[in-house]
Amino acid sequence: MPTELDQRYDAVLAAVTGPGGRVVLGQDEQGRTIVSNFPATLPVFFKTFCALNGQVEAVVAGEERLTFAELDRVSDELARALVGQRGIGKGDRVGIAMRNCPSWVVSYMAVLKAGGIATLLNGWWQSQEMAHALELTSPTLIIADRQRAERIAAICGPWPIVSLSVEQPLSAALQPLLGQGALADVALPEIVPEDDATILFTSGSTGEAKGALSTHRAVTTGVYAYATGLMCLLGIMQSQGNPPKNPPRTLINVPLFHVTGEVPVMLNSFVIGRGMVMMPKWDAGAALELIAREKITYFVGVPTMSLELMTHPDRDKYDLSSLTDIAAGGAPRPVSHVERLQQSFRGAQPALGYGLTETNAVGCSNFWGNYAAKPASTGRAQQPFVELAILGRGDVQLPAGKPGEVAIRSAANIKGYWRNPDATAAAFTADGYFKTGDIGYLDEDGYLFIVDRKKDIIIRGGENISSAEVEAACYACESVGEAAVFGAPDERLGEVPVAVVLAAEGTSLGEAELRAFLESRLAAYKIPARFIFADGALPRLGTGKIDRVALKARFAA
Repeated sequence: MPTELDQRYDAVLAAVTGPGGRVVLGQDEQGRTIVSNFPATLPVFFKTFCALNGQVEAVVAGEERLTFAELDRVSDELARALVGQRGIGKGDRVGIAMRNCPSWVVSYMAVLKAGGIATLLNGWWQSQEMAHALELTSPTLIIADRQRAERIAAICGPWPIVSLSVEQPLSAALQPLLGQGALADVALPEIVPEDDATILFTSGSTGEAKGALSTHRAVTTGVYAYATGLMCLLGIMQSQGNPPKNPPRTLINVPLFHVTGEVPVMLNSFVIGRGMVMMPKWDAGAALELIAREKITYFVGVPTMSLELMTHPDRDKYDLSSLTDIAAGGAPRPVSHVERLQQSFRGAQPALGYGLTETNAVGCSNFWGNYAAKPASTGRAQQPFVELAILGRGDVQLPAGKPGEVAIRSAANIKGYWRNPDATAAAFTADGYFKTGDIGYLDEDGYLFIVDRKKDIIIRGGENISSAEVEAACYACESVGEAAVFGAPDERLGEVPVAVVLAAEGTSLGEAELRAFLESRLAAYKIPARFIFADGALPRLGTGKIDRVALKARFAA
Protein backbone atom coordinates (compact mmCIF):
# COMPACT_ATOMS: atom_id res chain seq x y z
CA MET A 1 0.00 0.00 0.00
CA PRO A 2 1.42 3.45 -0.90
CA THR A 3 2.78 5.44 2.02
CA GLU A 4 1.32 8.81 2.94
CA LEU A 5 4.46 10.43 1.48
CA ASP A 6 4.02 8.52 -1.79
CA GLN A 7 0.41 9.68 -1.99
CA ARG A 8 1.44 13.30 -1.38
CA TYR A 9 4.19 13.04 -3.97
CA ASP A 10 1.88 11.54 -6.58
CA ALA A 11 -0.70 14.27 -5.96
CA VAL A 12 1.87 17.04 -6.42
CA LEU A 13 3.29 15.29 -9.49
CA ALA A 14 -0.19 15.20 -11.03
CA ALA A 15 -0.51 18.95 -10.45
CA VAL A 16 2.99 19.75 -11.75
CA THR A 17 2.52 17.73 -14.96
CA GLY A 18 -1.23 18.16 -15.40
CA PRO A 19 -3.26 20.92 -17.11
CA GLY A 20 -1.78 24.29 -16.17
CA GLY A 21 1.24 22.68 -14.51
CA ARG A 22 4.83 23.85 -14.91
CA VAL A 23 5.89 20.74 -16.82
CA VAL A 24 4.15 19.91 -20.11
CA LEU A 25 4.62 16.29 -21.12
CA GLY A 26 4.85 14.82 -24.58
CA GLN A 27 6.24 11.73 -26.29
CA ASP A 28 9.17 11.09 -28.60
CA GLU A 29 8.99 8.96 -31.73
CA GLN A 30 9.40 5.81 -29.64
CA GLY A 31 6.53 6.71 -27.32
CA ARG A 32 8.77 7.64 -24.38
CA THR A 33 7.82 10.52 -22.10
CA ILE A 34 9.59 13.84 -22.67
CA VAL A 35 9.14 17.44 -21.50
CA SER A 36 7.79 19.50 -24.39
CA ASN A 37 7.88 23.03 -22.92
CA PHE A 38 11.54 23.06 -21.80
CA PRO A 39 14.57 23.28 -24.14
CA ALA A 40 15.46 19.96 -25.79
CA THR A 41 19.01 20.95 -26.77
CA LEU A 42 21.79 21.98 -24.42
CA PRO A 43 22.75 25.28 -26.11
CA VAL A 44 19.15 26.55 -25.73
CA PHE A 45 19.03 24.94 -22.26
CA PHE A 46 21.99 27.06 -21.14
CA LYS A 47 20.63 30.24 -22.74
CA THR A 48 17.21 29.78 -21.16
CA PHE A 49 18.17 28.92 -17.61
CA CYS A 50 21.15 31.28 -17.45
CA ALA A 51 18.72 34.07 -18.39
CA LEU A 52 16.10 32.97 -15.84
CA ASN A 53 18.71 32.66 -13.07
CA GLY A 54 21.12 35.27 -14.41
CA GLN A 55 22.02 37.07 -11.18
CA VAL A 56 22.17 33.94 -9.04
CA GLU A 57 25.64 32.97 -7.89
CA ALA A 58 26.28 29.85 -9.98
CA VAL A 59 29.85 28.77 -9.19
CA VAL A 60 32.03 29.34 -6.16
CA ALA A 61 35.65 28.19 -6.44
CA GLY A 62 37.92 29.50 -3.73
CA GLU A 63 37.74 33.28 -3.94
CA GLU A 64 36.13 33.30 -7.38
CA ARG A 65 32.36 33.74 -7.66
CA LEU A 66 30.49 33.62 -10.97
CA THR A 67 26.81 34.13 -11.79
CA PHE A 68 24.83 32.07 -14.28
CA ALA A 69 24.81 35.07 -16.63
CA GLU A 70 28.61 35.20 -16.50
CA LEU A 71 28.86 31.47 -17.27
CA ASP A 72 26.65 32.00 -20.32
CA ARG A 73 28.63 35.00 -21.57
CA VAL A 74 32.06 33.40 -21.19
CA SER A 75 30.93 30.08 -22.68
CA ASP A 76 29.51 31.95 -25.70
CA GLU A 77 32.91 33.58 -26.22
CA LEU A 78 34.72 30.27 -25.85
CA ALA A 79 32.29 28.50 -28.22
CA ARG A 80 33.03 31.07 -30.93
CA ALA A 81 36.75 30.60 -30.34
CA LEU A 82 36.38 26.83 -30.70
CA VAL A 83 34.54 27.27 -34.01
CA GLY A 84 36.44 30.24 -35.43
CA GLN A 85 39.98 29.53 -34.23
CA ARG A 86 40.07 25.77 -33.58
CA GLY A 87 37.81 24.65 -36.40
CA ILE A 88 35.47 22.64 -34.22
CA GLY A 89 32.51 21.49 -36.27
CA LYS A 90 29.26 19.73 -35.59
CA GLY A 91 29.87 16.20 -34.31
CA ASP A 92 33.57 16.68 -33.51
CA ARG A 93 34.61 15.05 -30.27
CA VAL A 94 36.26 17.45 -27.82
CA GLY A 95 37.86 15.82 -24.79
CA ILE A 96 37.62 17.48 -21.37
CA ALA A 97 40.19 16.28 -18.84
CA MET A 98 40.27 18.49 -15.76
CA ARG A 99 39.64 18.45 -12.07
CA ASN A 100 36.43 20.12 -10.86
CA CYS A 101 36.81 23.83 -11.57
CA PRO A 102 34.99 26.72 -13.35
CA SER A 103 36.99 26.00 -16.53
CA TRP A 104 35.48 22.49 -16.66
CA VAL A 105 31.92 23.85 -16.52
CA VAL A 106 32.50 26.58 -19.11
CA SER A 107 34.40 24.24 -21.44
CA TYR A 108 31.53 21.75 -21.31
CA MET A 109 29.01 24.51 -22.12
CA ALA A 110 31.17 25.89 -24.94
CA VAL A 111 31.80 22.53 -26.61
CA LEU A 112 28.06 21.88 -26.80
CA LYS A 113 27.28 25.39 -28.04
CA ALA A 114 29.94 24.88 -30.75
CA GLY A 115 28.15 21.71 -31.89
CA GLY A 116 30.84 19.38 -30.59
CA ILE A 117 30.40 16.19 -28.59
CA ALA A 118 31.63 16.76 -25.03
CA THR A 119 33.85 13.74 -24.36
CA LEU A 120 34.30 13.49 -20.60
CA LEU A 121 37.64 11.87 -19.82
CA ASN A 122 38.16 10.24 -16.43
CA GLY A 123 40.69 12.40 -14.61
CA TRP A 124 41.92 9.45 -12.55
CA TRP A 125 42.99 7.34 -15.53
CA GLN A 126 46.62 6.50 -16.13
CA SER A 127 48.18 6.76 -19.59
CA GLN A 128 47.09 3.35 -20.93
CA GLU A 129 43.46 3.86 -19.87
CA MET A 130 43.48 7.36 -21.33
CA ALA A 131 45.02 6.10 -24.56
CA HIS A 132 42.21 3.57 -25.07
CA ALA A 133 39.51 6.25 -24.68
CA LEU A 134 41.29 8.65 -27.03
CA GLU A 135 41.95 6.02 -29.68
CA LEU A 136 38.28 5.02 -29.48
CA THR A 137 36.84 8.53 -29.84
CA SER A 138 39.55 10.32 -31.91
CA PRO A 139 38.98 13.80 -30.44
CA THR A 140 39.63 16.85 -32.60
CA LEU A 141 40.82 18.72 -29.51
CA ILE A 142 41.51 17.98 -25.84
CA ILE A 143 41.06 20.65 -23.16
CA ALA A 144 43.01 19.68 -20.05
CA ASP A 145 44.51 21.02 -16.88
CA ARG A 146 48.29 20.84 -16.60
CA GLN A 147 48.47 17.55 -14.70
CA ARG A 148 46.26 15.67 -17.14
CA ALA A 149 47.75 17.40 -20.18
CA GLU A 150 51.14 16.01 -19.21
CA ARG A 151 49.66 12.54 -18.76
CA ILE A 152 48.01 12.68 -22.19
CA ALA A 153 51.10 14.13 -23.88
CA ALA A 154 53.07 11.12 -22.62
CA ILE A 155 50.91 8.90 -24.85
CA CYS A 156 52.34 10.68 -27.94
CA GLY A 157 49.06 10.51 -29.83
CA PRO A 158 47.90 12.75 -32.69
CA TRP A 159 45.40 14.70 -30.58
CA PRO A 160 45.91 18.47 -30.13
CA ILE A 161 45.95 19.39 -26.44
CA VAL A 162 45.39 22.81 -24.89
CA SER A 163 46.62 23.00 -21.31
CA LEU A 164 44.83 25.40 -18.96
CA SER A 165 46.09 26.80 -15.65
CA VAL A 166 42.82 26.10 -13.90
CA GLU A 167 44.06 27.42 -10.55
CA GLN A 168 43.88 30.93 -12.06
CA PRO A 169 40.68 33.01 -12.36
CA LEU A 170 38.46 31.84 -15.21
CA SER A 171 39.34 34.58 -17.74
CA ALA A 172 43.08 33.95 -17.30
CA ALA A 173 42.68 30.17 -17.28
CA LEU A 174 40.84 30.20 -20.64
CA GLN A 175 43.26 32.58 -22.37
CA PRO A 176 45.14 29.81 -24.26
CA LEU A 177 41.82 28.93 -25.91
CA LEU A 178 40.39 32.42 -26.36
CA GLY A 179 43.42 34.03 -27.96
CA GLN A 180 43.23 37.61 -29.26
CA GLY A 181 41.08 37.23 -32.37
CA ALA A 182 37.78 38.98 -33.07
CA LEU A 183 35.04 36.44 -32.37
CA ALA A 184 31.77 38.36 -32.35
CA ASP A 185 30.90 37.52 -35.98
CA VAL A 186 31.52 33.75 -35.68
CA ALA A 187 28.24 31.88 -36.19
CA LEU A 188 27.40 28.92 -33.97
CA PRO A 189 25.65 25.91 -35.53
CA GLU A 190 21.99 25.03 -35.24
CA ILE A 191 21.47 22.00 -33.00
CA VAL A 192 18.47 19.65 -32.99
CA PRO A 193 17.44 17.28 -30.17
CA GLU A 194 18.63 14.18 -32.07
CA ASP A 195 22.19 15.50 -32.50
CA ASP A 196 24.93 13.79 -30.49
CA ALA A 197 25.89 15.66 -27.32
CA THR A 198 28.09 13.70 -24.91
CA ILE A 199 30.30 10.66 -24.53
CA LEU A 200 30.89 9.32 -21.02
CA PHE A 201 32.91 6.22 -20.29
CA THR A 202 31.68 3.16 -18.49
CA SER A 203 33.54 0.05 -17.34
CA GLY A 204 31.87 -3.10 -18.59
CA SER A 205 32.42 -6.70 -17.64
CA THR A 206 34.47 -7.24 -20.81
CA GLY A 207 37.31 -4.99 -19.68
CA GLU A 208 38.16 -1.75 -21.48
CA ALA A 209 35.86 1.23 -21.04
CA LYS A 210 33.06 1.80 -23.55
CA GLY A 211 31.96 5.23 -24.73
CA ALA A 212 28.31 5.86 -23.86
CA LEU A 213 26.89 8.25 -26.48
CA SER A 214 23.92 10.49 -25.65
CA THR A 215 21.87 12.88 -27.74
CA HIS A 216 20.83 16.34 -26.59
CA ARG A 217 17.33 14.95 -26.02
CA ALA A 218 18.64 12.20 -23.77
CA VAL A 219 20.75 14.51 -21.60
CA THR A 220 18.05 17.15 -21.20
CA THR A 221 15.42 14.51 -20.40
CA GLY A 222 17.71 13.16 -17.69
CA VAL A 223 17.99 16.62 -16.18
CA TYR A 224 14.23 17.24 -16.30
CA ALA A 225 13.52 13.92 -14.59
CA TYR A 226 15.50 15.18 -11.59
CA ALA A 227 14.14 18.72 -11.79
CA THR A 228 10.56 17.44 -11.82
CA GLY A 229 11.25 15.34 -8.75
CA LEU A 230 12.62 18.38 -6.91
CA MET A 231 9.57 20.42 -7.90
CA CYS A 232 7.39 17.75 -6.30
CA LEU A 233 9.41 17.66 -3.08
CA LEU A 234 9.33 21.47 -2.91
CA GLY A 235 5.55 21.34 -3.39
CA ILE A 236 5.21 18.90 -0.49
CA MET A 237 7.30 21.15 1.77
CA GLN A 238 5.28 24.22 0.84
CA SER A 239 1.97 22.41 1.37
CA GLN A 240 3.14 21.53 4.87
CA GLY A 241 4.04 25.13 5.64
CA ASN A 242 7.74 24.31 5.69
CA PRO A 243 9.37 26.04 2.71
CA PRO A 244 13.20 26.02 2.43
CA LYS A 245 14.91 28.52 4.72
CA ASN A 246 17.98 28.99 2.51
CA PRO A 247 18.45 29.34 -1.26
CA PRO A 248 19.54 26.05 -2.87
CA ARG A 249 23.28 25.38 -2.92
CA THR A 250 25.17 22.17 -3.56
CA LEU A 251 28.71 21.00 -3.02
CA ILE A 252 30.42 19.76 -6.19
CA ASN A 253 32.38 16.99 -4.48
CA VAL A 254 31.83 14.21 -7.02
CA PRO A 255 33.77 14.28 -10.32
CA LEU A 256 32.05 16.20 -13.09
CA PHE A 257 33.19 13.55 -15.59
CA HIS A 258 30.81 11.11 -13.85
CA VAL A 259 27.15 11.10 -14.81
CA THR A 260 26.08 11.94 -11.22
CA GLY A 261 28.23 15.05 -11.22
CA GLU A 262 27.20 16.00 -14.74
CA VAL A 263 23.42 15.50 -14.80
CA PRO A 264 21.63 15.56 -11.40
CA VAL A 265 24.21 17.85 -9.78
CA MET A 266 25.64 20.29 -12.36
CA LEU A 267 23.02 20.50 -15.10
CA ASN A 268 20.10 20.29 -12.70
CA SER A 269 21.55 23.29 -10.87
CA PHE A 270 20.99 25.43 -14.00
CA VAL A 271 17.28 24.55 -14.00
CA ILE A 272 16.60 25.25 -10.34
CA GLY A 273 19.01 28.16 -9.89
CA ARG A 274 21.21 26.27 -7.44
CA GLY A 275 24.66 27.58 -6.57
CA MET A 276 27.55 25.13 -7.00
CA VAL A 277 30.50 25.22 -4.61
CA MET A 278 33.52 23.49 -6.14
CA MET A 279 35.86 21.08 -4.41
CA PRO A 280 39.06 20.29 -6.40
CA LYS A 281 39.20 16.91 -4.65
CA TRP A 282 37.33 15.18 -1.84
CA ASP A 283 38.30 16.00 1.74
CA ALA A 284 35.72 15.45 4.50
CA GLY A 285 37.12 18.17 6.77
CA ALA A 286 37.14 20.73 3.96
CA ALA A 287 33.60 19.66 2.99
CA LEU A 288 32.31 20.33 6.52
CA GLU A 289 33.92 23.78 6.47
CA LEU A 290 32.38 24.60 3.08
CA ILE A 291 28.92 23.33 4.08
CA ALA A 292 28.96 25.68 7.07
CA ARG A 293 30.51 28.70 5.34
CA GLU A 294 28.52 28.55 2.09
CA LYS A 295 25.26 27.32 3.65
CA ILE A 296 25.09 24.19 1.51
CA THR A 297 21.57 22.74 1.38
CA TYR A 298 22.09 19.65 -0.78
CA PHE A 299 24.87 17.08 -0.51
CA VAL A 300 25.26 14.10 -2.81
CA GLY A 301 28.11 11.65 -3.05
CA VAL A 302 28.98 8.01 -2.88
CA PRO A 303 28.05 6.49 0.52
CA THR A 304 31.70 6.66 1.61
CA MET A 305 31.52 10.45 1.59
CA SER A 306 28.49 10.80 3.85
CA LEU A 307 30.03 8.21 6.19
CA GLU A 308 33.20 10.30 6.45
CA LEU A 309 31.10 13.38 7.23
CA MET A 310 29.28 11.48 9.99
CA THR A 311 32.46 10.17 11.61
CA HIS A 312 34.74 13.18 11.16
CA PRO A 313 36.12 14.36 14.55
CA ASP A 314 35.47 18.03 13.67
CA ARG A 315 31.83 17.57 12.66
CA ASP A 316 30.40 19.21 15.79
CA LYS A 317 32.61 22.29 15.34
CA TYR A 318 30.54 23.48 12.38
CA ASP A 319 27.01 24.82 11.97
CA LEU A 320 25.54 22.38 9.45
CA SER A 321 21.92 23.43 9.96
CA SER A 322 21.55 24.63 6.35
CA LEU A 323 21.87 21.02 5.12
CA THR A 324 18.42 19.63 4.28
CA ASP A 325 19.20 16.65 2.02
CA ILE A 326 22.00 14.08 2.04
CA ALA A 327 21.72 11.91 -1.04
CA ALA A 328 23.80 8.99 -2.24
CA GLY A 329 24.36 7.49 -5.65
CA GLY A 330 26.92 5.48 -7.57
CA ALA A 331 26.95 2.58 -5.11
CA PRO A 332 24.61 0.90 -2.61
CA ARG A 333 24.44 2.57 0.78
CA PRO A 334 24.64 0.07 3.67
CA VAL A 335 21.31 -0.10 5.50
CA SER A 336 23.06 0.65 8.80
CA HIS A 337 24.15 4.05 7.47
CA VAL A 338 20.59 5.35 7.05
CA GLU A 339 19.77 5.47 10.76
CA ARG A 340 23.23 6.86 11.52
CA LEU A 341 22.64 9.67 9.03
CA GLN A 342 19.35 10.61 10.66
CA GLN A 343 21.00 10.69 14.08
CA SER A 344 24.07 12.61 12.89
CA PHE A 345 22.26 15.23 10.77
CA ARG A 346 18.86 15.70 12.39
CA GLY A 347 17.88 18.59 10.13
CA ALA A 348 18.70 16.70 6.91
CA GLN A 349 16.74 13.98 5.16
CA PRO A 350 18.48 10.95 3.63
CA ALA A 351 17.95 9.96 0.00
CA LEU A 352 19.25 7.41 -2.48
CA GLY A 353 19.27 7.40 -6.26
CA TYR A 354 19.68 4.56 -8.74
CA GLY A 355 20.71 5.16 -12.32
CA LEU A 356 23.54 4.42 -14.70
CA THR A 357 25.79 6.21 -17.13
CA GLU A 358 23.73 4.57 -19.87
CA THR A 359 20.50 6.09 -18.49
CA ASN A 360 21.97 9.55 -17.83
CA ALA A 361 21.59 8.80 -14.10
CA VAL A 362 17.82 8.31 -14.45
CA GLY A 363 16.15 5.33 -12.78
CA CYS A 364 14.74 5.22 -9.25
CA SER A 365 14.77 7.40 -6.15
CA ASN A 366 14.07 6.77 -2.48
CA PHE A 367 13.80 9.71 -0.12
CA TRP A 368 12.82 11.03 3.27
CA GLY A 369 10.52 8.82 5.35
CA ASN A 370 10.17 6.28 2.54
CA TYR A 371 13.91 5.69 2.61
CA ALA A 372 13.87 5.27 6.36
CA ALA A 373 11.01 2.75 6.01
CA LYS A 374 12.67 0.79 3.17
CA PRO A 375 16.41 1.48 3.49
CA ALA A 376 17.33 -1.59 1.44
CA SER A 377 15.42 -0.29 -1.60
CA THR A 378 16.58 2.11 -4.31
CA GLY A 379 13.00 3.41 -4.44
CA ARG A 380 10.32 3.80 -7.09
CA ALA A 381 10.85 4.60 -10.75
CA GLN A 382 11.22 8.32 -11.51
CA GLN A 383 7.74 8.98 -12.86
CA PRO A 384 6.54 9.85 -15.41
CA PHE A 385 9.81 9.44 -17.31
CA VAL A 386 10.92 5.91 -16.43
CA GLU A 387 9.47 2.55 -17.35
CA LEU A 388 11.00 -0.12 -15.11
CA ALA A 389 10.94 -3.83 -15.86
CA ILE A 390 12.32 -7.01 -14.31
CA LEU A 391 13.35 -9.39 -17.07
CA GLY A 392 13.50 -13.17 -17.01
CA ARG A 393 14.66 -15.61 -19.64
CA GLY A 394 14.02 -14.36 -23.17
CA ASP A 395 13.55 -10.80 -21.83
CA VAL A 396 10.07 -11.70 -20.57
CA GLN A 397 8.85 -9.20 -17.97
CA LEU A 398 8.37 -10.76 -14.53
CA PRO A 399 5.71 -9.92 -11.92
CA ALA A 400 6.28 -8.27 -8.54
CA GLY A 401 8.35 -10.32 -6.13
CA LYS A 402 10.18 -12.29 -8.84
CA PRO A 403 13.91 -11.51 -9.22
CA GLY A 404 15.40 -10.90 -12.65
CA GLU A 405 17.52 -8.44 -14.58
CA VAL A 406 16.59 -4.80 -13.99
CA ALA A 407 15.81 -2.92 -17.21
CA ILE A 408 15.04 0.76 -17.80
CA ARG A 409 13.21 2.40 -20.70
CA SER A 410 13.41 6.18 -20.91
CA ALA A 411 14.07 9.00 -23.37
CA ALA A 412 17.16 9.65 -21.23
CA ASN A 413 18.75 6.36 -22.31
CA ILE A 414 21.92 6.57 -24.37
CA LYS A 415 21.85 6.26 -28.14
CA GLY A 416 24.43 3.47 -27.92
CA TYR A 417 28.11 2.73 -27.40
CA TRP A 418 30.47 4.72 -29.59
CA ARG A 419 31.70 2.60 -32.49
CA ASN A 420 30.55 -0.60 -30.80
CA PRO A 421 27.34 -1.83 -32.48
CA ASP A 422 27.61 -5.32 -31.00
CA ALA A 423 27.71 -4.01 -27.43
CA THR A 424 24.84 -1.65 -28.23
CA ALA A 425 22.68 -4.45 -29.61
CA ALA A 426 23.41 -6.65 -26.59
CA ALA A 427 22.50 -3.89 -24.13
CA PHE A 428 18.94 -3.22 -25.32
CA THR A 429 15.82 -5.31 -25.63
CA ALA A 430 13.80 -5.28 -28.84
CA ASP A 431 11.35 -2.80 -27.28
CA GLY A 432 14.02 -0.37 -26.10
CA TYR A 433 14.74 -1.31 -22.48
CA PHE A 434 18.35 -0.93 -21.38
CA LYS A 435 19.52 -4.05 -19.56
CA THR A 436 21.43 -2.89 -16.50
CA GLY A 437 23.18 -6.12 -15.53
CA ASP A 438 21.75 -5.76 -12.00
CA ILE A 439 19.51 -8.43 -10.53
CA GLY A 440 16.54 -7.21 -8.52
CA TYR A 441 12.83 -7.38 -7.86
CA LEU A 442 9.91 -5.01 -7.39
CA ASP A 443 7.72 -5.17 -4.30
CA GLU A 444 3.95 -4.63 -4.37
CA ASP A 445 4.44 -0.83 -4.07
CA GLY A 446 6.80 -0.63 -7.03
CA TYR A 447 9.97 -0.28 -4.94
CA LEU A 448 13.10 -1.77 -6.50
CA PHE A 449 15.43 -3.97 -4.47
CA ILE A 450 18.83 -4.83 -5.97
CA VAL A 451 20.00 -8.25 -4.82
CA ASP A 452 22.95 -9.12 -7.10
CA ARG A 453 24.86 -8.21 -10.23
CA LYS A 454 24.88 -10.18 -13.41
CA LYS A 455 28.14 -8.69 -14.65
CA ASP A 456 31.60 -9.04 -13.11
CA ILE A 457 31.68 -5.43 -11.96
CA ILE A 458 33.09 -4.23 -8.64
CA ILE A 459 31.76 -0.92 -7.30
CA ARG A 460 34.40 0.66 -5.08
CA GLY A 461 33.16 3.89 -3.52
CA GLY A 462 31.02 4.61 -6.57
CA GLU A 463 33.69 3.75 -9.15
CA ASN A 464 32.92 0.83 -11.48
CA ILE A 465 35.81 -1.59 -11.85
CA SER A 466 35.90 -4.39 -14.40
CA SER A 467 37.32 -7.60 -12.96
CA ALA A 468 38.46 -8.55 -16.45
CA GLU A 469 40.39 -5.29 -16.89
CA VAL A 470 42.29 -5.71 -13.62
CA GLU A 471 43.02 -9.35 -14.43
CA ALA A 472 44.36 -8.33 -17.85
CA ALA A 473 46.67 -5.80 -16.21
CA CYS A 474 47.94 -8.52 -13.84
CA TYR A 475 48.61 -10.86 -16.75
CA ALA A 476 50.75 -8.17 -18.40
CA CYS A 477 53.30 -8.94 -15.66
CA GLU A 478 55.48 -11.83 -16.89
CA SER A 479 55.70 -13.25 -13.36
CA VAL A 480 51.92 -13.82 -13.18
CA GLY A 481 50.79 -17.28 -14.22
CA GLU A 482 47.11 -17.12 -13.20
CA ALA A 483 44.98 -14.33 -11.78
CA ALA A 484 41.40 -13.83 -10.65
CA VAL A 485 39.88 -10.60 -9.35
CA PHE A 486 36.57 -10.22 -7.48
CA GLY A 487 34.86 -7.80 -5.13
CA ALA A 488 34.98 -8.21 -1.36
CA PRO A 489 32.71 -6.37 1.11
CA ASP A 490 34.14 -3.23 2.72
CA GLU A 491 32.40 -1.16 5.39
CA ARG A 492 33.78 2.14 4.12
CA LEU A 493 33.84 1.71 0.34
CA GLY A 494 31.10 -0.88 -0.16
CA GLU A 495 33.41 -3.18 -2.11
CA VAL A 496 37.11 -3.43 -2.85
CA PRO A 497 38.88 -5.54 -5.47
CA VAL A 498 40.81 -8.59 -4.27
CA ALA A 499 43.26 -10.48 -6.50
CA VAL A 500 44.19 -14.13 -6.18
CA VAL A 501 47.43 -14.71 -8.04
CA LEU A 502 49.56 -17.73 -8.92
CA ALA A 503 53.14 -16.88 -9.87
CA ALA A 504 54.37 -18.18 -13.21
CA GLU A 505 56.42 -21.34 -13.05
CA GLY A 506 60.04 -20.65 -12.21
CA THR A 507 59.39 -17.12 -10.93
CA SER A 508 58.88 -15.50 -7.57
CA LEU A 509 56.43 -12.65 -7.07
CA GLY A 510 55.52 -10.51 -4.07
CA GLU A 511 52.78 -7.99 -3.38
CA ALA A 512 55.05 -4.94 -3.47
CA GLU A 513 56.40 -5.90 -6.90
CA LEU A 514 52.98 -6.59 -8.42
CA ARG A 515 51.42 -3.48 -6.88
CA ALA A 516 54.19 -1.28 -8.29
CA PHE A 517 53.72 -2.92 -11.69
CA LEU A 518 49.97 -2.16 -11.70
CA GLU A 519 50.35 1.44 -10.52
CA SER A 520 51.70 2.49 -13.92
CA ARG A 521 48.83 0.77 -15.77
CA LEU A 522 45.69 1.29 -13.70
CA ALA A 523 44.00 4.17 -11.93
CA ALA A 524 44.63 3.93 -8.20
CA TYR A 525 41.04 2.94 -7.38
CA LYS A 526 41.33 -0.17 -9.58
CA ILE A 527 44.40 -1.60 -7.84
CA PRO A 528 43.40 -4.51 -5.57
CA ALA A 529 43.17 -3.74 -1.88
CA ARG A 530 44.45 -7.27 -1.15
CA PHE A 531 46.64 -9.73 -2.99
CA ILE A 532 46.42 -13.42 -2.15
CA PHE A 533 49.20 -15.60 -3.55
CA ALA A 534 48.14 -19.17 -4.27
CA ASP A 535 50.47 -22.13 -3.97
CA GLY A 536 48.67 -24.16 -6.63
CA ALA A 537 46.51 -23.86 -9.74
CA LEU A 538 43.33 -21.78 -9.32
CA PRO A 539 40.01 -23.69 -9.45
CA ARG A 540 38.31 -23.88 -12.84
CA LEU A 541 34.83 -24.41 -14.18
CA GLY A 542 33.90 -27.09 -16.68
CA THR A 543 34.37 -24.49 -19.42
CA GLY A 544 38.01 -24.08 -18.39
CA LYS A 545 37.47 -20.58 -16.98
CA ILE A 546 38.78 -19.74 -13.53
CA ASP A 547 36.01 -20.15 -10.95
CA ARG A 548 35.73 -16.63 -9.50
CA VAL A 549 32.65 -17.58 -7.49
CA ALA A 550 34.52 -20.33 -5.61
CA LEU A 551 37.48 -18.04 -4.96
CA LYS A 552 35.20 -15.28 -3.70
CA ALA A 553 33.40 -17.67 -1.36
CA ARG A 554 36.75 -18.77 0.03
CA PHE A 555 38.66 -15.51 0.27
CA ALA A 556 36.25 -12.52 0.22
CA ALA A 557 35.90 -12.42 4.01
